[in-house]
Order: sequence, then C-alpha cells, then structure tokens
Amino acid sequence: MKLQVSIDLVSLEQALNLLKEVAQYVDIIEAGTPLIKQEGLRVVTAFKQAYPDKLIFADMKTMDAGELEAELAFQAGADITTVLAVANDATLSGAIAAAQKYGKSVTADMIGVHDRLQRAKELKQLGIQSLEMHWGLDEQAHHNWDFNELRVIKDTVGIPFAVAGGINETTINQVQATGAEVAAVGGAIYNATSPVEMALRLRSQISALSTV
Repeated sequence: MKLQVSIDLVSLEQALNLLKEVAQYVDIIEAGTPLIKQEGLRVVTAFKQAYPDKLIFADMKTMDAGELEAELAFQAGADITTVLAVANDATLSGAIAAAQKYGKSVTADMIGVHDRLQRAKELKQLGIQSLEMHWGLDEQAHHNWDFNELRVIKDTVGIPFAVAGGINETTINQVQATGAEVAAVGGAIYNATSPVEMALRLRSQISALSTV
C-alpha cells in the first residue's frame, strides 16, 4: 500500500517546508483542495519541480468542466487529479479523455455518495481508473468508518481505491486490511508534534504489514 500525504495547508511555503521533512517517507504528494484554492495550480508545479520522482496528486474535486479542469491540472504537473463521483457522467468522461491525452490518471472522489457500491460499478463502466473512498471533515463528525463496505466494493467491483479522511496510526492497519492501494493521510502528519516521526511510523506500519 502506498502512503500519500494530503497537504491541506493554505500556504505554499508551509507545504514545501513540510515536504522537506516527510517527502522521503511518502509515495504520493497531494496538493489539497484548500491549498490549490488559496495558491492556485502553481503549487502542483512547485511540488513536481521539487519532487519529480514522486506522484503528484491534484485534489481538484472537479464538479463541472471535467476535461478542461483535468487538462489544467495535468499541464501544471499533476500525475493524478480528482473528479467528484457525484458529478455528471459527462464530466467524468471529459476528465478521462484528458487523462488519456496526457497519459495521466483520474480518481473519482466518493465524498457525498450515498450508494458507494452502485456508483463504483457505474464508474468502472465509464472507465474511471481508481476511486478515493473519502470521508470528509464534516462527514467524519457524524459517521464512523465502515471498513466492511470497502471490502465489499473491492470484492464486487474490483476497481483500485485509496482511502482518505481521518486516517492515523490507529486506523491505518485496518485501511490496509481492506485491500486499499493508497492510504491518504493529512492532519495526522501535518498536525503532529513531529511530522517526520509520524510519517516514518506510518511508513513502518505499512511495511510491517506488507511482509506478513
């Protein structure tokens, strides 16, 4: 399982300072939605220039103009961009077309989807390459994780997925047990007293489970 650092800070300087500490322990660097809204897509370019060996994830959360917004992200240096799974199918198809043009990838963010299993089946038919099973900040306040649902989706649909939203040292083992390909960790890293120590511990837990 890959480790993704989700940077929802609102300053490019802060984000780059964080990455100086933790980049060596992560596989994917995410420019979070708040950071992109505050600083623009220059953050994606800055991340790719600073860490060309890492996958750069632009969390655009596109809801309309799928092809255009995906192209903007890919032109800025993103390897992966997100479209909301609740968007119109045409929006998702447009983003897929841009991904094919640039040789990049689109992830459908499942935040706000009520029937995740049914939508996952539909998204696979559309040609979406991966899903992000995402519990947003507001959603986390009212709902608990349902790891069994993730296993059912994996077994039934077979589409690769990442898990995001409140992942920490306590839950990352359960995330890996679902068969997730990526664990996206944000606040647990950048709000830690020592982000580098937290990133190292999370990486160690993933590695330990991978050898079992």
